[in-house]
Formats: sequence, structure tokens, C-alpha cells
Amino acid sequence: MLIEKTGRVLPFSQEQVFDLAADIERYPDYLPGWISASIQSRDANTWCVEQVLGRGPVRVRFTSKAVLQRPECVDITSSDLLFRQFSLSLRVLASPSAGCSLSLTAQLELQSRFLQGILYQVLTASVDGSIAAFEARAHSIYEPGHP
Repeated sequence: MLIEKTGRVLPFSQEQVFDLAADIERYPDYLPGWISASIQSRDANTWCVEQVLGRGPVRVRFTSKAVLQRPECVDITSSDLLFRQFSLSLRVLASPSAGCSLSLTAQLELQSRFLQGILYQVLTASVDGSIAAFEARAHSIYEPGHP
């Protein structure tokens, strides 16, 4: 399953938006479907992250690898046995006019068809709301008086 969302231009610098994308441990604070995210180890620009995604009573815990390429992208992949395929890519590109554009691409295929159906709903909702959530988070951090 491939979900690709073209982002939008945000009125923030590429570095500011990249910093939000790279702050994986804060994803549960504002991204739908993220229950927890904890960095287990760091090696230069590659991190090992334990994450929990879920909806309602269903929780999926897995380990992933995050590769950060400042200031343009964060690629998160997992070779956990739970998945046939898992990847999430956040691209942050400088905009010629002002600010930057943020886009997101996700691929997810689980070994279990039952969990696939549930996690598909979670990931679709998460991807659908993620660009808006990143934008709202940027406003709350970089424009302190913003509602």
C-alpha cells in the first residue's frame, strides 16, 4: 500500500520544518495514530527508534531506523518481522518564493491481513492529518501567540 500526500508550502524555514520532522520522539504529541516513539540509539544521522502506532485498543509496537539528511528529508523504515514493508518519508524543500514545502510518502504492508486492515485506517488517517499537524505544530512553536 502506497500513500503519497503532496504537501503544502509552509511559512517557515526549511531548517525549522526539518527540525520538526526530525523530532521523532514528539510525534505522539501531535500526529494522529502515534502512541509512542522513543530513540533507542543514535549513530551520526541514523537512529534506532521504537514506535507504537495504534487505534482504539489495537497497538502495534515495532523498531525502525530513521535516517536524517539535513535539511531535506527524514526517512523512516522498518525491517521488523511484523512488516512485509514499512517506510515513511518526509521531504522538506526550500520554496523559491518563501518558506518551504513539506510532503509525505508512506508505504505499509503487514504480514497479518487483520492488522493490515486496522493499521491501514490508522496510517491513512495519520497521513491525511500529518501535513496539517506539522503545520499546526510549527505555528505553535515558531509563532508563540498563534492559536
